[in-house]
Amino acid sequence: MPANRIRAIIFDIGRVLIRVDISRATSGLASGLSLTPEEVWSAIEKDPRWLDWQEGRISPRDWHLHVTKRLGASLTFEQFTEVWNRALDPKPIQSESFLEKLSKKYRLALLSNTDSIHMTEEEARFPFFRFFPIRIYSFRVAASKPDPVIYREALKACKVRAEEAVYIDDITAYAEAAQRLGMTGIVFRSPQQLQSDLRALGIEFD
Repeated sequence: MPANRIRAIIFDIGRVLIRVDISRATSGLASGLSLTPEEVWSAIEKDPRWLDWQEGRISPRDWHLHVTKRLGASLTFEQFTEVWNRALDPKPIQSESFLEKLSKKYRLALLSNTDSIHMTEEEARFPFFRFFPIRIYSFRVAASKPDPVIYREALKACKVRAEEAVYIDDITAYAEAAQRLGMTGIVFRSPQQLQSDLRALGIEFD
């Protein structure tokens, strides 16, 4: 794809921009319970309301009540929020200089399956969010990857056609979903690999 046709670069957040270690959160949730951290995470992922949480159909306080009741935990909402956010590693994956250079030449956007507790913490904690004026979160648009709806929301917000956008995700199926809509998909493995793949597309950030 000619570089002059690429106008927007859309990033996933977890494991692309921010390191995520679910076990740090589930260890906190499992404290004092008979469940292992792995069993806690399995219970959450398979919870019938998990998608409602990811797509914004349940409030943070109701999610806290729902999860603690199901697990038999006794965490207050404040304790639950602190534990939930332990999954987020404070050291970002990408350098600020790299993102800043990209932001000067391309429209940068975020596209993530996420929740309001994590995003309140992330937006306050990580300065690099200033490079991303466009932020499409599953809990805000009531749709999650790989549903085409959430990708179209990102394209609409960026005011670009699919062929003018690059989408970066650590999950192959989500990058492929973007490709099916006509976007260029990159599966993220490392900062070095990402920069190499972007250069191969003619994207400039030096």
